[in-house]
Amino acid sequence: MGKGDRRSKRGKIFRGTYGKRRVKPTEVAKAARKAAAAPAATS
Repeated sequence: MGKGDRRSKRGKIFRGTYGKRRVKPTEVAKAARKAAAAPAATS
């Protein structure tokens, strides 16, 4: 696993592609906003 591995984060960075291991910045921001908007569960 490494730069040649299409499934790894390093491989995605090397190829310049996106996927589950390396999501696009807009999707990361969307997920962060969703997590911040959700009320914190306290038990």
